[in-house]
Amino acid sequence: MLLLHGVKSDKCWVKDMEYNYFGYGFRVGWHAEGLTKYQKWFEDGIWCEAKAKYYNPYADIINLDYIGKFPEYKYSAYKHFKDRCIIGYLKLYEKYPQTEYLLKLGLHKLYDSVTVLKRVGRDKRFCKWLIAHKDELAGHYFYVGTVMRAYRTGQSLKDVQRYHEHKKKLQHDSDLKPIKDFFKGKELELFFDYIEKQNTAARSYLDYLNACNYLGLDMTLPKNRFPHDFRRWHDIRIDEYRTAKALADEKERAGLYRQFASVAEKYSILQNCKKGGYAVVIAASPAELMREGDVLQHCVGKMNYDQKVVREETLIFFVRNPEHPTVPFVTVEYSLRTRKVLQCHGEHNGRPDDTVMRFIHEVWLPYANRTIKKLLTA
Repeated sequence: MLLLHGVKSDKCWVKDMEYNYFGYGFRVGWHAEGLTKYQKWFEDGIWCEAKAKYYNPYADIINLDYIGKFPEYKYSAYKHFKDRCIIGYLKLYEKYPQTEYLLKLGLHKLYDSVTVLKRVGRDKRFCKWLIAHKDELAGHYFYVGTVMRAYRTGQSLKDVQRYHEHKKKLQHDSDLKPIKDFFKGKELELFFDYIEKQNTAARSYLDYLNACNYLGLDMTLPKNRFPHDFRRWHDIRIDEYRTAKALADEKERAGLYRQFASVAEKYSILQNCKKGGYAVVIAASPAELMREGDVLQHCVGKMNYDQKVVREETLIFFVRNPEHPTVPFVTVEYSLRTRKVLQCHGEHNGRPDDTVMRFIHEVWLPYANRTIKKLLTA
């Protein structure tokens, strides 16, 4: 198999192999060796023109000195090149001769940055700055944005790198969006400096921020925005938040119980069916739903049935054996909108026996619908 590349062309010549775009890489045929019965189309011995980007030469360079025979590359610092594609480097060198300067400084991590190359070509002070920081630049990986910002501001490379790393994390972690919305422009840099000095993380600050917002604190005040001892005030605010949330939840739960009881009282008349041999009891509280679900091992105590009752979408009734009026037996969900039984389940969501089903659908349901009609027209 043969492959010819040219520095001055974006195309190459290839024979006896092809490149499969869908992840298989190079493919060669073995017809000439007698290993395949039929010849592949790319084994015809004809040179084909192809896009060079699909055939980049990643093989080891054996005759590197041959490049020096071309006058235009004599001073390209090609002997300092440590990357994979020398042809790609020479193409870049033709456009930006200052790549030679970067390689000789040992800045192999920056030689292919067009931003850095353009600055080197027009800014002598930047070139001196690169020389002064060449050991640090060569020994660590820095974002190009870090290099340019450190040069412009005089900040240390490591400090600026930390800023960019924090910023990238903020941009890619959607959970941290409240912080991004809270700190704008230069304040974002102050925030990154703050969490570095406080030896904490953005997510810890997010917990603190959410707690402060819930407590209604004025976050424009520096003492709240950047507390002098973050860990101490983080723990204080989190405790205050949990206490306030528990009290709010208690009030909310008490409100839910009041609303639920009101709905149960309104429709309690539906449980007064005297025929059929079974008793019907309306659920009077969310706690009764939970007990019913726990005993019968079904989901009436979960899945927001309490909220549906409060909204008067659903009523929950307990069918009882008169001999054991307090023992859960069958649970019924009744729709106030359609006037139908939506669900009827015994233990483990089992179907009640035919006697119970006839009572529910032929005795209690007609009574309930007649009663509802009178109740709503009264």
